[in-house]
Amino acid sequence: MKRMIALAAACLLSGASAAQQPAPPRPAGTARIDLQRHDLSIAGWESLQALVTFEPGSTFPRHSHPGEEIIYVTEGSVDYEVDGKWLTVKAGEVLFIPNGTVHAARNTGTVRAAELATYIIEKGKPLLVLAE
Repeated sequence: MKRMIALAAACLLSGASAAQQPAPPRPAGTARIDLQRHDLSIAGWESLQALVTFEPGSTFPRHSHPGEEIIYVTEGSVDYEVDGKWLTVKAGEVLFIPNGTVHAARNTGTVRAAELATYIIEKGKPLLVLAE
C-alpha cells in the first residue's frame, strides 16, 4: 500500500500520468516484454499486448488491472488464482480475467512458462494495482 501511495504522490508531483511511471519491481523469475500498445476507437481506452514469462517456482502476487486481460499460454503451464479459486492453464489454452478482478499467477512446473497477455485498459491508469 505504501508503494502505491508513493507512486501516486510521484505522479502528482511530476505532472505525469500514472501510466507513464515505472511499474513496481517485478518478482524474481518473472519478466514482461511489451510487444505493442495502441489507442482504441473507444475514447479513453487502449490495448497493450505483452509476453510474460515465469521461471519454474516463480510467482506473481495478487493484483488487478483497470480493464480486461485476455491470456493465451504459449509454453508450459501457469496456475492462476482468480477470485480465490486456483486453476491451471496449459500451453494452447486461454483465460479471460474481467476488469478489476483480483488474481495471481505461479509456475509450479519444472520448465519455463509463458503467456501472451492482451490488456484492454483505461488510458492514464496504472496497468497493475497490487492487492492488499
